[in-house]
This record gives sequence, C-alpha cells and structure tokens, in this order.
Amino acid sequence: MDFGRETEELEVSEIKMTKVKICCISSEAEAETAIKLGASAIGLVGKMPSGPGVISDDVIKNIAAKYKGRIETFLLTSETSASGIARQYENAGTDTIQIVDRIDTPVYEELRKLIQGVRLVQVVHVIDDNSVTEALMYAKYADALLLDSGNPSADTKILGGTGKVHDWSLSKKIVADSGVPVYLAGGLNPGNVREAIENVRPYAVDVCSGLRENGRLSAYLTEEFFRNLI
Repeated sequence: MDFGRETEELEVSEIKMTKVKICCISSEAEAETAIKLGASAIGLVGKMPSGPGVISDDVIKNIAAKYKGRIETFLLTSETSASGIARQYENAGTDTIQIVDRIDTPVYEELRKLIQGVRLVQVVHVIDDNSVTEALMYAKYADALLLDSGNPSADTKILGGTGKVHDWSLSKKIVADSGVPVYLAGGLNPGNVREAIENVRPYAVDVCSGLRENGRLSAYLTEEFFRNLI
C-alpha cells in the first residue's frame, strides 16, 4: 500500500471539507451569489465603530428571514452587554451571533438565559501570544471562535474587515488547543486561502474584502476562491 499517497489524499479531503463563510453581505443579490457558489454561511454586519459592510437592522432582518433554512446567517454585533446583544439579535433573527468585541465572560451566562437556541461565536483579534490566552479563555464559553486581524484596543476600535493577514502560527495554536470549531478570517483571498488552510487547519474560513471589487461581492473572485480550496 502506498501510505504516502493515502496521506496526501486524506489531506486534500480535509481541505475540501473546509466550510466557507462569506461576510459583509449587503443585499439579497449578494446572498444569492454566496449560496449559488457554495458558501455555508453569510455574515450580516450591524452597527460598528469602523470597517466595511455595515447594513441596517431592517436589512439584516429581511435577509435573515428570507434565507432561513437555506444558509446559516450570522449577526455581527459590536454590543458588549447581554441586554444589548439580545435586543439586536431579537430584531435580526439570525441563526448565529458573532460577537466582534471583547466581552466579560459573565455576559455569556446572561445571554444563555435571555436567548436560547442560537450559536454564540466569539471573535478574537490575533495580535500576539496574549491572543492565544484570550482565545482559550473564550473557548470555555463560546460555541466557536473566529480569528480576525483587528485591534479592539485602538482609539477607534477596529473589529474586522481590515483585509490584513495575522500570524497564522498563533491561529494554529488556537485551533489545536481550543477544543471548539475555529473560523479563520483576516486578509484571506483567492491567492492565499489554500496556504491558510494548509497551515492552520480551521473548521471554516471567513472572507469579506478579499472577494470584493468596488465594494461589491465579485462572483468571479468568489468562484476562484472556491476553486482554490481544493
């Protein structure tokens, strides 16, 4: 038996299974494109202190309602209190809440009491070794982690959509040690997504600016992104 070939085929199979979340969806037309081309989830961006893709609460609600059951929908919230997150979610009606800022861990317990049946994904902005510690702490409370390249400590918080790659070796440590599904974001595009997956082995990849031209989701770039997963 050719064990080398068997290992190679297993690695390719793992790459094929990586899920894709397309973020910053701004319209039903973009949602349709994401679904048609193979995304497993879409991100709908609520009010943010900075960054791209922000849409109104009503648009988020309409997209989430229309595509419920067809694709997993994520509400991106910068709220940090349980009441604020729950209030925004109740209007949005998405499957998942993506918390893009740091929150105190007791907020998770409060959220679980306020809302049931929704996944909670905590974003960790990977900056240095402290980010690994932060991620492993949040892994005890969240259903999944999403690793991005922002800076919540900046004067104006940067909570995603930077188009910048962070240190994948740190992300790899988090994937290996967290024990929960990990989404990899931050500067991914058709040219680097395969390398990212091979290095980090995330549960899923998350992409926004890397698939956009003139602010709009590009079907061509999205097709190329999916081709390069293999």
